[in-house]
Amino acid sequence: MRDKNMDRARALYYGMFSRLFTLSSDTKRYFELLSLIDTLKSSPLDPLSGDAFDSLAGKLSKDSNDVLVHEFDMLFYAPEHEMVPTSASFYDEGIENGRKRLEMQNFLAKTKIRRDEKLFSDYEDHVGFIFAVMSELTDLVAQGEKEYANTEHCIFNEILNEFIDDFAKNLYEHEDAAIYKDVAVILKAFTAFERIYLDVSVPVKKVEPERIEVQEEISEEERARRERNRALRAKGPKKESSCDIFVASNGEEEV
Repeated sequence: MRDKNMDRARALYYGMFSRLFTLSSDTKRYFELLSLIDTLKSSPLDPLSGDAFDSLAGKLSKDSNDVLVHEFDMLFYAPEHEMVPTSASFYDEGIENGRKRLEMQNFLAKTKIRRDEKLFSDYEDHVGFIFAVMSELTDLVAQGEKEYANTEHCIFNEILNEFIDDFAKNLYEHEDAAIYKDVAVILKAFTAFERIYLDVSVPVKKVEPERIEVQEEISEEERARRERNRALRAKGPKKESSCDIFVASNGEEEV
């Protein structure tokens, strides 16, 4: 059973996370973040996240977002440090702009929400953008637009739920994390709550099958024969591969 007040509180959580993971030169968003933290820390989800909220509020300046911006850059944009991946596609396939971006675009097509490229340059499966979308959808549901409840549920179940544990773990364990270590604790508590509220299970970890190398036993005569054939092939003409790039009749390169 959905609860209107609970949905409003959830929208605030998502709004807070969206501001923590999509920094803007507009300091208004930073002061909105401080206000959200102040509101949410009065009723934490559990004692650990309550302590994390108090710690987070103490680390953030009341006058400037400089401290937050510096740590944000160290975690997500400093090439000399190990950067925390922020896209669902990266956690799913190890690449940017993968199938999770397409899934998010398909979900957005069912809503009024669209990405403004001038304000948000990252892709639709960026964690900050996903949080912003979830905040908007949850708020719409709280206002009575129940048609968005299914889309909200699907985005959490099929996008966020799949990678958010690994993302929070990367945040918490990063050597330069201080502010975001507290954020990771709060995010973990909120994710656990969302799974209960939306009736979504913890995803099953993908396990890569163990590769077993089989050592082939061959005779000295067979080894010599293979070496001769290998040498002959090396002298022959290079065969065209189906994956080679060639020039089409219009002069453009194709794969």
